[in-house]
Parts: sequence; C-alpha cells; structure tokens
Amino acid sequence: MMQGKLILVVEDEAPIREMLRFALSRADFRVAEAGNAQEARLRIADERPDLILMDWMMPGVSGVELTRELKSQATTRDIPVIMVTARAEEEDKVRGLNIGCDDYVSKPFSYPELIARIQAVIRRASPGGEDERVAINGLEVDAASQRVTANGKPVRLGPTEYRLLHFFVSHPERVYSREQVLDRVWGQNVYVEERTVDVHIRRLRKALEPFGFDAMIQTVRGSGYRFSQTI
Repeated sequence: MMQGKLILVVEDEAPIREMLRFALSRADFRVAEAGNAQEARLRIADERPDLILMDWMMPGVSGVELTRELKSQATTRDIPVIMVTARAEEEDKVRGLNIGCDDYVSKPFSYPELIARIQAVIRRASPGGEDERVAINGLEVDAASQRVTANGKPVRLGPTEYRLLHFFVSHPERVYSREQVLDRVWGQNVYVEERTVDVHIRRLRKALEPFGFDAMIQTVRGSGYRFSQTI
C-alpha cells in the first residue's frame, strides 16, 4: 500500500532533508523536498503529496503558519501533515494539533518510529482504509474480514480484543492512556471502568503469546500502553 507514496519533506536544513530522504527512500516512499514555504507551495502545485513532513521552525513563514495556510484551503486541507520539531512541550503539541496537524514527532526521533507514524497517518487518510490489511512484522490484521493471522497462522480473538489490536496496529509507536483507549475502542458514550482496559490487554497478550507477538503491546509506566514494532 505504501510503495510509491509521495512524501514532501519541508525542512530548511539540507543535511536533515538528506537523512530523511535516505530513510524514506529505503521504506519505498518517493520523496520531494522543500527548504521553505515558497518551495513547498511549488512542490505541492507540481504534484500533490500523500503526506507532508513539516518542520516547525523555518525562516520566514514557519511550519505552523504554512500548515494553517494549507489546512484553510480546499485544495490542500486533506493532505496529512506530520509536524517534526524539537519543541516537546505539551502546549506546543496541542498548538500543532489544533491547527490541523495529523501527528507530531519530537526531535530526536528514531527512523522506525517515524516510518511507522507516516504509515499510520496515510492509512487513516486513505479512502476505504478500513478494508485494507495491516501487516507488521508478520502480524496481519484484515479489517474487511476481521481476521488476524500471525506468520500465516490464525489468531483467535474475542471482538473486544480484535478492536483493541486493530486500534493499536493502526496507531503504532504512540502512547495512549487508558482513558484514551476507552474512548477510541469502546466509545465516548459508553461507561466502562479504566481497569477494564487492563483486563482486555492481558487477554490480547495471552492470545498473541504463542506466536511471540505479545511483547509488541508495551506498558508505559505511568502513562498507558503503546504498540511497538521494536520488541
């Protein structure tokens, strides 16, 4: 699904653009580059990207201002944007998300994490994405048939465990609190105690354990849970 997708890297530092180009090309993405807002506008006019990696701090028009501009225009508002920045304060993250960013990556970051986030955002933005298969390191979730396989072998899951796994594989490398998991998997209008999440996480891990995939669901102490490709 990701092969040939075009990623526009908007970053004023050439060495960083080069490193990103190398990492993205290895992941079978096509890459366009822009060193400032004007170059970004020209690249977008030349060929609409499937996703934009946007540097927060740039001379002239900042990444925040350019993102706000793109999200305000009918022709570009649907292009997913991941903000890449050294600003890690929660207030800055909220500001980035409030202007329409689809995700936020703080420097320094690992390239596997960045690739996973790009893949997740593109899947969410793609029409008909719910009908697609998501495969990570041999673990495959087929949303159309609601079947899960591990290295080709069927994994038997209850409906709640399936929804949990589907949510996690669609949002890899991000930490979610129990409250956030409840809202995303059970729904905001359903009252369920937060400890219910822990029960279903244990069941999901137990189902994945015979195949060696249980460690992909990681507990982040004091924060919640994360699904990670790195075991």
